[in-house]
Amino acid sequence: MLVYNNFSDEELTILLKQEDQIAFTEIYNRYWAEMYYHTFRMLKDEDSSKDVVQDVFSSLWLKSSSLNVNTKLSGYLYVSVRNKVLNLVAQNKVRNDYLSSVATFVSQSTTSSTFFDEQEILEIVEAEIRNLPPRMREIFEMSRKDNLSHKEIAEKLNISPQTVKKQVQNALKIIKNKVPMLGSGILMMFFLR
Repeated sequence: MLVYNNFSDEELTILLKQEDQIAFTEIYNRYWAEMYYHTFRMLKDEDSSKDVVQDVFSSLWLKSSSLNVNTKLSGYLYVSVRNKVLNLVAQNKVRNDYLSSVATFVSQSTTSSTFFDEQEILEIVEAEIRNLPPRMREIFEMSRKDNLSHKEIAEKLNISPQTVKKQVQNALKIIKNKVPMLGSGILMMFFLR
């Protein structure tokens, strides 16, 4: 019976390429703690560090048959850990930047001096719809209130669907410009489809 803990890294790597599970277990036992401490020094988080090391060893096993280790096995593992940590940090930065921008938007929205509830917004928009030119208002209301398609409106009014589309777009533009404090997000929530 082979005693794997006496094998060198090079010998274990050769066996690992042959998908030898015992060789993998020996590599895992030999380097897990070292890779964990290396990762923990970078991340300062126990769970994240364990996850990174687990990912590195899982990847090592999954790619064992096509493994191309030209350096020392420990060097390969260190580089793999470093790359995983850098990817994790980049992902967290993107997520944190996104959450920060959402938090900024929410805080700016809720701290503005004028806060509108849904009913107030509807009343403001309704007033602006009533101020649209008569034909544009008719088309807009058929589209948004009666839920008719552009084609259906065009047939009822004997105009082209393109004219209907343009009238609806113009109505939205006018409403948005007349009620700038609503912003396009709120306007879309009520009228765009």
